[in-house]
Amino acid sequence: MTDIIRIARQFIEAIPHARALGMAFDSLGDGKAVISMPYDPRFVGDPATGVIHGGAVSALMDTASGAAVMCHPTGPASTATLDLRIDYFRAATPGQKITARAECYHVTRSVAFVRVTATDEDESRPVAAATGAFTLDRPKGAAP
Repeated sequence: MTDIIRIARQFIEAIPHARALGMAFDSLGDGKAVISMPYDPRFVGDPATGVIHGGAVSALMDTASGAAVMCHPTGPASTATLDLRIDYFRAATPGQKITARAECYHVTRSVAFVRVTATDEDESRPVAAATGAFTLDRPKGAAP
């Protein structure tokens, strides 16, 4: 595992809410991250339907986006969310895990741009999609 991927994994695994929500890495590298979150009744937003709360979905998408930035080949030392615009398309199916697939597709000297999609087990019908901007703090002495 490269240093960038190791640092990204440690960075994300250190986030308490990521652990509390049961987030797990499916894949990570080259500016792309896939993170999943199992269905958990504790995070249901509407007890009548059993649908996971949108806040849990947005936390998953934000975490996957940050991981995509952290494992980008430019090798950032850290990142933080500047902006994350999420469009919700439908409720996730109760009982199914949700997976976020994020890609850091453009990097400037100080900002990284990410797009991310969340799906349940029906990958042909996204639950939500987002675009975001993240700070890009580089290690001292690193080239932009």
